[in-house]
Amino acid sequence: MPDRLFRFGLVATSTGSAREWTKLAQQAENLGFSTLLMPDGVGIQSAFPALAAAAATTERLRFGNFVLAAPLRPPGLVAWETASLDQLSEGRFELGLGAGRPDGAHNADVLGVPYGTAGSRVRQVAEIIDTVDRLLVQDKAFQAVQRPRPPIMVAGGGDKLLTLAARRADIVAVHGDGTEEGLAGRLGLVREAAGDRFGELELSVNVFAVGDEELPPFVRQFGVDPARAKENQHVSVLTGDSPADVLRRRRDEFGISYVTFNIRALEQAAPIVEELAGT
Repeated sequence: MPDRLFRFGLVATSTGSAREWTKLAQQAENLGFSTLLMPDGVGIQSAFPALAAAAATTERLRFGNFVLAAPLRPPGLVAWETASLDQLSEGRFELGLGAGRPDGAHNADVLGVPYGTAGSRVRQVAEIIDTVDRLLVQDKAFQAVQRPRPPIMVAGGGDKLLTLAARRADIVAVHGDGTEEGLAGRLGLVREAAGDRFGELELSVNVFAVGDEELPPFVRQFGVDPARAKENQHVSVLTGDSPADVLRRRRDEFGISYVTFNIRALEQAAPIVEELAGT
């Protein structure tokens, strides 16, 4: 039996009513997804209240940020919101953190907070983890259901952020150049930085599209070259007749057991989730 069983996340944003959003959450739960994950950014609804609404209408589904941009909120506020949502969901919350997209300065401008350099934003991720650990675990200023605290995901591709993730996170969502060779290189860095705790980490990748049809235009916004999105050349695009077999092989070779799918690939992802979830 593999060290890690497959689980799957659905990445979606809430843009309409609570009724529409909670219907999606119920659908994700019924399809066998483990988590409903919500991006962070000005122009969409705030993740914390949206995830709380979804938690109220589901029983097993877990929830998380995908991912919270560290510069946009004070660390103490993130700790408070984390404990609150973990209580409201009865222990089903996972805190996702990142250093913010390179083009994310606009979000900071709207909120009136500094965005800083890439290095300073990585330090802000570390500060949030420190603060969550201090306020939820050490000082117990905020009470969470999960012990010692809700799991923390850190997503990134740079050396500094992946090193931090390897040493401090529970889940590492790896971004690379899209190739399996690049993924292997990034995971080698994670393994070295994690040391003895590498076996405790849950490793994750994000998938934007499934199938052999023409690549959806939105995928190109994430730097995916359509020419490389064929025959499973890009880890974020699953193609061919047996995508489940591709995921099995990548788990065997790289240890990737937590796969997140973009909402626009829901129809194509559902059979994969049905086949692999919990195996």
